[in-house]
Amino acid sequence: MSATPERLPARESAHTDLAWRIVGLTNLYRLLAVLMLLVVHLLTQPTPSFGSAAPQLFRLILAIYFVLAVLLVLAGRRHWPGRRTLVLAHAIIDAGAIATLMYASGGVSSNLGILLVIPVGSMALLALGREALIIAAIAALAILVQQIASQMAGFSGAGDYPLAGVMGVIVFLVAASAWPVANRLRESEAQVRQQEVDLANMAQLSQYIVQRLRESILVVDPTDRIRLINESAAEMLGDTAAVPGALLGEVSPRLLYLLTTWRTRAEPGKGEDIRANFTAADGARIVEPHFAPLGATEPAPVLIFLEDTGALAARVQQSKLAALGRLTASIAHEIRNPVGAMSHAAQLLGETPGMGEGDKRLTEIMRSNGQRVSAIIDNVLRLSRREAPRPERIALSPWCQRFREEFCATTQCEPARFIIQGAGAELEAVIDPSQLQQIMWNLCENALRHGGTGGSEARVELQLTRVARHGRVCVEVADRGAGVDSADVERIFEPFYTRGANGTGLGLFLARELAEINGATLLYEARKGGGSIFRLVFADPSRWASVMLAGQPVV
Repeated sequence: MSATPERLPARESAHTDLAWRIVGLTNLYRLLAVLMLLVVHLLTQPTPSFGSAAPQLFRLILAIYFVLAVLLVLAGRRHWPGRRTLVLAHAIIDAGAIATLMYASGGVSSNLGILLVIPVGSMALLALGREALIIAAIAALAILVQQIASQMAGFSGAGDYPLAGVMGVIVFLVAASAWPVANRLRESEAQVRQQEVDLANMAQLSQYIVQRLRESILVVDPTDRIRLINESAAEMLGDTAAVPGALLGEVSPRLLYLLTTWRTRAEPGKGEDIRANFTAADGARIVEPHFAPLGATEPAPVLIFLEDTGALAARVQQSKLAALGRLTASIAHEIRNPVGAMSHAAQLLGETPGMGEGDKRLTEIMRSNGQRVSAIIDNVLRLSRREAPRPERIALSPWCQRFREEFCATTQCEPARFIIQGAGAELEAVIDPSQLQQIMWNLCENALRHGGTGGSEARVELQLTRVARHGRVCVEVADRGAGVDSADVERIFEPFYTRGANGTGLGLFLARELAEINGATLLYEARKGGGSIFRLVFADPSRWASVMLAGQPVV
């Protein structure tokens, strides 16, 4: 099988790394050899063991060899020059310097030729093919040349030629034995490097898969720091803050609290989930975390799955919505007829001569509420069919003022008990006005009905504001009632679920469904000091264009 394009660079990179490691060790050997020879030469004066034939030449060559060795070290740090030039340069410098040192020490009888073994062997490891024999030939030729020069200078005799020949044979044997070793080293190094590349590719692939998972996951270490988080989870917790290395408590205090609670409740070796949730960073989703320990160590890192309950709830409620649609369709005709009759009777009654202004006002309330009932039936039918809303851009402050007047007139609520805060803010939202009317009516009616405690009259507090974390426009409907039991929080938006004696269990369900088809989110939050807050978070302005495409033009 031929090497793939990915494997070829890996093998070349492996060889280069091996080469520079060998070069580094050879440079270290060269520097130590020069220093050792100089020390021995100086300590054995006046008849030095090495360099006795030509002491000045010996010291000069040591100095030159040392300088060249330093230059080779610097070149090695810069990974220069190329492999073939590197091998030949080292071979020529070592052979020339050591042969000259042998000449200055009296020829091969000085036994300095043994110093060629390490350089020849190391360069043979770097050579490819027959280059190892060329290195050995250079060393052997240098030994022979110095022996001839030494004999001509009278430093040695003809009897040293056999020893020179033996040294030449030794360097050839070293080079020949290094040849197969070099091949095995290169292959082993290439395999190791290829495994590193494969592991790196697997790590990148795993990281890519984790980041592209639809499921939102993150890993938290025992010190509550985020070690891994994918894009989906970062979006839920906040893109700017939710990054590896961040403290979980700074990103989401609520999630840290749930994690701490899970750790205290979970049995050793088991990850028993706790039924709790928190609001996502965008304020538009309810997230339920699931925890699982990673490994058997104590304390162990924790893998956290973040489940968007809205997506799951949407699938579950499809069946409920279908049942509601069938029910509504079957009784819509029966409801419309009496409502239409009452509205018509109220209209005729309002046209009666001599009727006072108070009575006319009552007939007007009857007609408007008859129309509202018809609108509710239309909205429920449209909701059951998942028909597109008719969104408009609404200035919330004047709209809420008009809504307050109508609500107070219809429910006989004193205006002083209906408080609007933040009315001066110029906030806009894109939503179907009739459906917004129904959402707000249901929420305010619940606040008026359940907001009184201890015999005090209920008050409705309506707050126009923005969600602090991401700036999306929202309307909060708050009261000071008894609030919602923690056991009922997850069920208050289910259809037909109610704790009231006269409730139908459809108000909050319809309110949330109408909010969702308009790109908004309806959330519940327990109010500090007692009571409830229902927060309607409108669609993100970046999505207004797509929302408006489904409805009427901006007005």
